[in-house]
Amino acid sequence: MSDEELAAVLDAVGERVDPTPDERERLADAVERLKDRARDALDEVAPDVDADLVQVGSTARGTWISGDRDIDLFVRFPADLSRSELERIGLAVGNETLPEGHEEYAEHPYVVGTFEGYDVDLVPCFDVEAATEIRTAVDRTPFHNAYLQERLTDDLAADVRLLKQFLKGIGAYGSNLKTRGFSGYLTELLVVEYGGFVPVLETAADEWLPPVKLDPEDHAAETFDDPLVVIDPTDPERNVAAVVSAENVARLQHYARDLLDDPDEDRFYPDLVEPLSPADVRVHLDRRGTTPLAVRFGAPDLVEDQLYPQLRRSLDGLERGLENAGFDVLRTATFADGDAVLFCELAVAELPAVQRHDGPPVHVRQHAEGFYDKYEEADAYGPFLDGERYVVERDREVRTAEQFAREKLDSVALGQHVASIVDAGDYDVLVDDEVADLANDFGQALATYFDPEP
Repeated sequence: MSDEELAAVLDAVGERVDPTPDERERLADAVERLKDRARDALDEVAPDVDADLVQVGSTARGTWISGDRDIDLFVRFPADLSRSELERIGLAVGNETLPEGHEEYAEHPYVVGTFEGYDVDLVPCFDVEAATEIRTAVDRTPFHNAYLQERLTDDLAADVRLLKQFLKGIGAYGSNLKTRGFSGYLTELLVVEYGGFVPVLETAADEWLPPVKLDPEDHAAETFDDPLVVIDPTDPERNVAAVVSAENVARLQHYARDLLDDPDEDRFYPDLVEPLSPADVRVHLDRRGTTPLAVRFGAPDLVEDQLYPQLRRSLDGLERGLENAGFDVLRTATFADGDAVLFCELAVAELPAVQRHDGPPVHVRQHAEGFYDKYEEADAYGPFLDGERYVVERDREVRTAEQFAREKLDSVALGQHVASIVDAGDYDVLVDDEVADLANDFGQALATYFDPEP
């Protein structure tokens, strides 16, 4: 790689991701008109409450990517206001400002809508003295805004846009619990901490040895057990990178090395995945010679940040159950779109009719005699000695993964909502060639599964 080649790629990407002067002007004008509407709503709904408005997020800090049309507007209420009054007045102001909008719920309700073609989140929060005194999770957001506005130059903001686009291109951007990637705030902190886009990549590529720990304000905060730890400069008790998976840390390292070694504009933009057909899936399964198993059910009616932890927990439980039953699980995946799927590939189709069961050493008298007495008259091979231990070979309860999924799925650790579905028997088990039919609804997910990349 030459510096000139990398600079040319970054210049080309920058031209695509940097908002134009016209975009910036239209956004700024829209924000002022939106604020005017929100102030009027405040005066009408709560004329005696001393609240103010603050724009936060990437459009407030100049780190938004061209084409993004998001405005985050916070209504800050006095810290001594009751929680119920904050919610009541906040929703009233939001609904008055965005009459075509709707209410959503995180830690507390807020209003989402559109204004002049922009997607708007209008969020009530408490105006506290410091982020360490927050009463709700969103109260710290204005502190994030102030911290970064003091440190982001135009050049650093441009580098933030490059890093955001790069993370989008490699599939590691977004702090939702489906992606478990890098948030916008974390991306900004990394650029500020390392001094630019290229230094972030160089450091990740050459120096990161998880767990990676950054403490921008030297808080000497408590220890976090995460692969990437970035102490919130406004709140030493919070790891900004807590949601980032070890896989996405490794993904950034891989593609950082890739881009630095071979600069290519395509690295910044995700490939379009062509969905597989059932016939395509059968070709892969024939080539792999594995035993595929899928458990399919109607996805619980949950937002993604609640759904995907449930699905991952359920998939882990299924995998552990299969492994404990003697099946060698090659790889697993889960995906959802209306229905949800727990997908496993197994190295064997069927296990022997008997399984070995080791007992205690003979010299541990009490336990050894108990084991021997239990199996002496049982329908099993043994007990016999293997070295110093009693051993029996007893009938295997489950011989195929299909049998396990049909008869034992309720015995493994599942997510709460998935467990309810399984207890009701509202699921289907697909094996072998039947799995190919999943491509009718999950062709893209299966294409990604059968053509894996870092």
